[in-house]
Amino acid sequence: MDFLDIAGKTVLVFGVANKKSVAFSVGEVLSEAKANVIYSVRSEARKESVSKILPGGDIYVCDVEQEHEIKKLAENISKKYPRLHGIVHSIAFANYEERLKPFHETRKKDFLQSVDISCYSLIAIANSFKNLMDEKASVVTISISTTKMAAEPYGFMAPVKAALDSTICFLAKSFSAFSQIRFNSVNAGLLKTSASAGIPGYLDYYLFAEQLSLRKKALTTKEVANTVVFLLSERSSGINAQGIVVDAGMSINYFDKDIIKKATRF
Repeated sequence: MDFLDIAGKTVLVFGVANKKSVAFSVGEVLSEAKANVIYSVRSEARKESVSKILPGGDIYVCDVEQEHEIKKLAENISKKYPRLHGIVHSIAFANYEERLKPFHETRKKDFLQSVDISCYSLIAIANSFKNLMDEKASVVTISISTTKMAAEPYGFMAPVKAALDSTICFLAKSFSAFSQIRFNSVNAGLLKTSASAGIPGYLDYYLFAEQLSLRKKALTTKEVANTVVFLLSERSSGINAQGIVVDAGMSINYFDKDIIKKATRF
């Protein structure tokens, strides 16, 4: 018996950059479940590189900063696929070219660009694909385990993810007027991805998070992907407008006795 009942269903995945991407792991899990997976990447150059790790994959190009490209993507996909049963939004960007700066020095253009790519793109995608999605389709985005913790290297991306978390609720409510399409997020703990490697000082935070996990073992992209695919399936039909935290127990373990000993040893 196929527990997830996702075989043969069509899912569009945004955001594959390389094999370390959450989106890549999502595609792997979906393929293992025999779903039809379509990919969207940001540029022709990215399509060329991703084609090497997804040989035979159906890969489209769409720069989500350009809203007309999102609409064009929906038109192009509709020519081949009459129905989408799920969309995965694994897209985020923050300009850290000037390296780590105090949060209050965040530049307006960097903040707004991050909101556009990391948050508004989900609204634009949902709107452009609303007529192509199955009435019971599921949309899943990738957020972070908490937006309340002021981790300095993450900077202005945390408020942007907070906006994304709120957007999930408003999209779910808005779409409920004409469909049963669900919107949820997987709020992941720290992961070893190429995108995170670009965050100043991230490695130390990643290693610290690993020690804070209850199992003393880092979260994997595969574990996040497994949760995403569950939310895409009808087995999660009762879950809507929610953020599912996947962090290996890190968020309840800040007072781990071994960590405290290390931190207070002078």
